[in-house]
Amino acid sequence: MPRHAPKADVNDDHLSVSAPKSSAAGIPAVVSSLRHGLDQMGPKRTMLTLLKVNQQDGFDCPGCAWPEPGKRHTAEFCENGAKAVAEEATVRRVTPEFFAEHPVSDLAQRSDYWLGQQGRLTHPMYKAADSDHYEPIAWDEAFTVIARELGNLASPDEAVFYTSGRTSNEAAYLYQLFVRMAGTNNLPDCSNMCHESSGVALTETIGVGKGSVSVDDLEQADLIFVVGQNPGTNHPRMLSTLEAAKKRGAKIVTVNPLPEAGMTRFKNPQKPSGVVGKGTTLTDQFLQIRLNGDLALFQALNTLLVEAGAVDQEFVDSHTAGYEAYREHLATLDWDQVLHATGLDREEIDALLELVTNSERIIVCWAMGLTQHRNSVPTIREIVNFLLLRGNIGRPGAGVCPVRGHSNVQGDRTMGIYEKPKSEFLDALGAEFSFEPPREHGYDVVDSIAAMRDDKAKVFIAMGGNFVSATPDTAVTEAALRGCELTVQISTKPNRSHGVTGRQALILPTLGRTETDVQATGPQYVTVEDSMSVVHASRGRLAPASDHLLSEIAIVCRMARAVLGEDSAPWSDFEGDYSLIRDSIERVIPGFDDFNARAEEGFVLPHPPRDERRFTTSTGAANFTVNPLHVLNVEEDELILQTLRSHDQYNTTIYGLDDRYRGIKQGRRVVFVSPDDLAKLGFADGDMVDLVAGERRADNFRVVAYPTARSCAAAYFPETNALVPLDSTAEGSNTPTSKSVIIRLESATG
Repeated sequence: MPRHAPKADVNDDHLSVSAPKSSAAGIPAVVSSLRHGLDQMGPKRTMLTLLKVNQQDGFDCPGCAWPEPGKRHTAEFCENGAKAVAEEATVRRVTPEFFAEHPVSDLAQRSDYWLGQQGRLTHPMYKAADSDHYEPIAWDEAFTVIARELGNLASPDEAVFYTSGRTSNEAAYLYQLFVRMAGTNNLPDCSNMCHESSGVALTETIGVGKGSVSVDDLEQADLIFVVGQNPGTNHPRMLSTLEAAKKRGAKIVTVNPLPEAGMTRFKNPQKPSGVVGKGTTLTDQFLQIRLNGDLALFQALNTLLVEAGAVDQEFVDSHTAGYEAYREHLATLDWDQVLHATGLDREEIDALLELVTNSERIIVCWAMGLTQHRNSVPTIREIVNFLLLRGNIGRPGAGVCPVRGHSNVQGDRTMGIYEKPKSEFLDALGAEFSFEPPREHGYDVVDSIAAMRDDKAKVFIAMGGNFVSATPDTAVTEAALRGCELTVQISTKPNRSHGVTGRQALILPTLGRTETDVQATGPQYVTVEDSMSVVHASRGRLAPASDHLLSEIAIVCRMARAVLGEDSAPWSDFEGDYSLIRDSIERVIPGFDDFNARAEEGFVLPHPPRDERRFTTSTGAANFTVNPLHVLNVEEDELILQTLRSHDQYNTTIYGLDDRYRGIKQGRRVVFVSPDDLAKLGFADGDMVDLVAGERRADNFRVVAYPTARSCAAAYFPETNALVPLDSTAEGSNTPTSKSVIIRLESATG
């Protein structure tokens, strides 16, 4: 029976639990930011570095993708952004001596927290097939290993090329070019595991798989929904935007199974009222929804809008298709199903209707709380239906707002990191570089794991990220990687994926966002795209952590030269002058006119639905869709588990062992369950349990009685990734269903 046991270096003996907080940020956030900075960087380095975060002459935060406001603060960063910068700009170093002391078998038993605390990688390292140790390797020799193993494959499709969302636009563009010149579209990326459902649903309904709003729109909105999202931990600078919206009179509705401190009250550390005052109450109506009940909620709301005659009929007639079929579907709504699926009272939904009908400009924001269910794509389509009914697409202060995680995950997709590329993009890429790109769709993340498991893929190369800890079904993923002939990790710091390797393995250390990048033609900068389609420059200011580091662009160019040959593309020119890469991007990808000239100031990419109410869908209009209501039912002894982050965490990077807002200190193996459910199941606060999902188990979790929705539970990933089956994915997007895992609690076995 697959298990995922605690790692040897994690000690929860000092775990303590207190009441959750009712406000976010304020003085504690400032103290935490400084503490992490001083611990990792020292006083002077902390001040000089943090003052360059998200500044026009500085670097883009390596954390989330929330946009910068029009007028930037001197300290334009949040607590978790400060943690991300401190982790990258640390003065700690991981040298070859570290790997001599710690064999791969030891690294495999270490936690992400312990590994991340060791510091920055300094040298390229190689693990031979018959060795349990990484040893130093020269860069040219490392690329020779990659070329040899790729050359030994029976087909280019036996290689998988993963990308993390922190890769720059320039590096991502060259990476996908290299992969396609090598002959495959196997380009899985972290979007496959987060907002893929958003992209699929939005492309189908409005023609663009991105959000349609700006920061200014949020500040102009009458009503803002924050659904399945915890900005206080995952996108803290969003709280400042929501505060500004509140000051202008906006109402905010929060839809979430857990009450989160950031959406309750925000104490803005940039303002006196946030330091010594009470701060700002953000949420006007909190809907504590049952997990997977969001589709039912929006379908019920849409039914009430139609019944009340509160439809913008002029917009519907002029700009949409499919309305009559959709209206007929709403007439069949079963309210008993709605109330069961949502766990809400009819009075709560009626109160929400009043807020909606009193609002002209409405924005719906969401994150992974919506995108990681079996029915995620229909749920997001239903949200689009809601906005279309009131004409809230292409109107200032209104629209769709999927809030991205990694700071350039959206830009990577724009640059062509996608396993299902459009023919127009491939045509332009092929014309630019005089080759015929492969047309057959490649593997996404889930398909890549299955291909490695089934011996259909034998080489795995990751541009950033921590694949082992980010992916579902931990035991299957680890076995799949170990079955490869070669695994390659392009990284700044050690992580769990360095301990779970193929027969051979390479670690290629790269520059971080915070560091200067000097090439043959002088200092270089890169660009990123934020969550709202703004492209802008990012320029590091610190000296590199080691003289042996290469930039991501240099690594891609040298790898491509070793694999494809010197003349396959102007790789040496690209490595020496990043402006040449941007010139090529301008010729291949629409919207990047005058790229080099505009990059410094930043510019917004075109978005036809937002800009001109033009919808490039199959119908030429915004599409209403019919989304059958399926209720996720559980047995009396079962709970619906959602995986989530702690406050000392960003994706798979663990900054510490506390979750300050939820009252957790010095521990991560906790499961949050409502007191009523605990009483029904025969457990008490403080009990030790195993989480059991079919044949999968995650052992030794401390039960925390918590005000979450009934029949629901929550626990941190990656500790609970083992419970998510590889073949349990969202329909249409193939995203793992990490927010709707059916579990039972069993008394801990040890």
